Amino acid sequence: MILSVCFFSHTNYTIDLRYGLFSFSIFARSFYNAPPRTEIEKCKNREDLKWSGVYFLFGVSDDTGENIAYIGQAGIRKNGEGILYRLMEHKRNPDKDYWTEAVVFTTSNNSFGPTEISYLENKFCNLAIEANRYTVKNGNDPSPGHITEEKESELEEFVDYAKLIMGTLGHKIFVPLNSATVPDADSPRAAGDEVELFFTRTIKKINFTVEASAKQTAEGFVVLKGSSIAPSSGTDSTISAGNLKKRKECKIIDNILQEDVLFNSPSSAAEFVTGKSCNGWISWKTKDGKTLHDLEEQGNQD
Repeated sequence: MILSVCFFSHTNYTIDLRYGLFSFSIFARSFYNAPPRTEIEKCKNREDLKWSGVYFLFGVSDDTGENIAYIGQAGIRKNGEGILYRLMEHKRNPDKDYWTEAVVFTTSNNSFGPTEISYLENKFCNLAIEANRYTVKNGNDPSPGHITEEKESELEEFVDYAKLIMGTLGHKIFVPLNSATVPDADSPRAAGDEVELFFTRTIKKINFTVEASAKQTAEGFVVLKGSSIAPSSGTDSTISAGNLKKRKECKIIDNILQEDVLFNSPSSAAEFVTGKSCNGWISWKTKDGKTLHDLEEQGNQD
């Protein structure tokens, strides 16, 4: 099985690359002062877009600024149309006017049948939901279908290649926020393991104890799911507007955070969990009591 990928975006270039067993192509379309997705029609003569496959629609919410994704499948219809026809349907659907990019996965020999694309749609949806990077707009949980153990092994290899391509295209839809940090070779802490940090503070005004955990990653500072968050009644005027908004939008049930949340700095993360201005460099500590500032100093001395 050879993987073929098509990428529709608002950039102005065409690229064709081949990596051993698979290939992917990047095609451009324009949004400048034109109805969205008009350039898709220019791909109507591509045979591989008339085949079966799975596709991703990517966009950003106008209301919240959050990344949005829809994952679907398309089989060959009686009229001989496949993936491209399905994308055209989405283009005309006002309920899916949010997407600005489409990534399509198929094979170079049109070897996907209904069972294969059902399995892949289900697998990709579950991976995206688990990573929790994008709001997945699929209304129903796709069926995984019934496949043999041999076929599953083959499709899992396809999934691994698809993950690689998605990362290359800049979509971290399959990468959890708290995934292991890839250290910089020149960093003084490059040889160390990722350290989990903890925050504990009692807010006397509301008689509530914040107990949170976090990790520092290559992207920033991640407060982990399961952390306790001070109720909104404990916030004061020192909290930033950004964190005030984030506290309202994040999924928090009974003061417990239900998802990993990324921040630009440890102090912003500390402010989020307490509801007030806080120095995160001395507030986040390891299990043995070392502050984040201590770790940085230690790293600079090594």
